[in-house]
Amino acid sequence: MSLKGFTKSDFDVFTLDGLEERMKAIQTQIQPTFKQLGDILSNDLSILLGNEMYLHIAKHARRKVNPPNDTWMAICHDKRGYKKHPHFQLGLFDDHLFIWFALIYEAPNKSLIATSFLDDLELLLNLPADFVISLDHMKKEATTLSDKNADELKADLIRLRDVKKAEFLVGRHITPDNPLLKDGQALVDFTKETYEQLLPIYRKAMQQT
Repeated sequence: MSLKGFTKSDFDVFTLDGLEERMKAIQTQIQPTFKQLGDILSNDLSILLGNEMYLHIAKHARRKVNPPNDTWMAICHDKRGYKKHPHFQLGLFDDHLFIWFALIYEAPNKSLIATSFLDDLELLLNLPADFVISLDHMKKEATTLSDKNADELKADLIRLRDVKKAEFLVGRHITPDNPLLKDGQALVDFTKETYEQLLPIYRKAMQQT
């Protein structure tokens, strides 16, 4: 079976009204692709890291009224869950696909991780210029790394260290019209290459867990 990517209709899922209708489309259109891509990527990361990495697909189980504005898969070393740990993500908003290394607000050791990043800022500054940084996984907005100077990046990490609900995500965005998305193998290769660039950051974060 050929590897499926994403098309405009997958991004259009987020224009559907109502929780039930949107969730049904997420489950039937998007999640099978997450499973196919995620099985490959989690296996690749397991080999690269030398330990088992597990695929988690967002269920949006807490939602009772409002439909989700995005959906994602996560890859983590913990079979039981990913939110409390440094992890990798791939997901969709209506206007872009995101590929992240993610630390979200549930992670209990964010302060230690942020401090380790502050002590080795070059690790982030040396990432490719097209990488983007987000400080909230629920919002679309992200800033290209080339648009941040060292002081601004330090401020982001100090916030991560000191603010309980702070988050930090770094990776790439791809727009829906990018032909890369339609080619499943090309998307896997691009995502794997992105994750490989993020591995030193992931490893440093895991040293603090």
